[in-house]
Amino acid sequence: MENVKVAIWGFGAMGSGMARMLLHKKGVDIVGVCDMHPERVGKSIFEVLGVARGARKDVLIKADIDEVLTDKCCDVCLCATDSFTKNAFPRLKLALEKKVNVISTAEEMSYPQAQNPDLAEELNKIAKENGVTILGTGINPGLIMDLLVVCLTGCMTDVKHIEAKRVNSLSPFGPAVMEEQGVGMKVDDFMAGVESGHLAGHVGFSESVNMIADALGWKVEKFEQQMAPIVTTVDRKSPYGFAAAGDVAGVNMTGQGYVDGEVKIDMIHPQQIEPEMEGTHTGDYITIKGTPEVNMAIKPEVDGGLGTIAMVVNMIPHVINARPGLKTMIDLPVPRAIMGDFRDMIER
Repeated sequence: MENVKVAIWGFGAMGSGMARMLLHKKGVDIVGVCDMHPERVGKSIFEVLGVARGARKDVLIKADIDEVLTDKCCDVCLCATDSFTKNAFPRLKLALEKKVNVISTAEEMSYPQAQNPDLAEELNKIAKENGVTILGTGINPGLIMDLLVVCLTGCMTDVKHIEAKRVNSLSPFGPAVMEEQGVGMKVDDFMAGVESGHLAGHVGFSESVNMIADALGWKVEKFEQQMAPIVTTVDRKSPYGFAAAGDVAGVNMTGQGYVDGEVKIDMIHPQQIEPEMEGTHTGDYITIKGTPEVNMAIKPEVDGGLGTIAMVVNMIPHVINARPGLKTMIDLPVPRAIMGDFRDMIER
């Protein structure tokens, strides 16, 4: 059987990380990469990654996706671009119409029917017409605050309330994330950014809440979310961010899903640079009230960058094996690390 063929669209931190992981796996080849960054276009992926090519066929990074994706040129395209379904849609549509399976890192694509039901249905239709599958996934949304919650309810006879809490550090992330989260801003400027919608904060609460609710058979009547500044009392500096004492070091995101007139799902997600400087320790926590009660704690947090890279790569066989259409993480087999040959996991 031939190796699984993979194309990557977007070769920033996530896309290049996926490539690096794939180069250490058996039974899989990277056959094309598209990225528009002028410092990467035309270069070998091995040069950009600083990895020896060995006997592998060279892969040059191209700016034109039409030079990378042709009909049935590969088994799956990993799209590491955008956060929002509306922005990602044209790229996803193009890949699907090339009759290529797609895995997207766009946060809203983890459960696009939550906020973009029309686009979700259109993607489902396009995928089915072309005989391929599309999935959105990552660490969060995609696993920690949604799929893992769903899995833990499997041992319960009754569920009354769910709280998912992720306390994480923004320090490893680059300038774009610093800007999105308001790191270094004055509090008044932060609040103005929240009011105008210019600050993104965490993207994915609505998707996580609706994924959980649909999996359990709950109907979400109302969804709300809030953004509050985390103000530092000391100067904090990370590789790509700085917050002076009195300024914003991050954002505390909270969200609620209402079922039968009451809050059934609570989301809590404070994220900031250098949290330990003021005694905050990272971690992932799930508390489910019901019978029996479930309490889970992972300390420190699961690394967001590496976690997203691994989720995408490890879901490749499940997406290839799936029936055509739009899928979510509650539709496919549970993710697991693939330590053997990828070809052994492909259904013939």
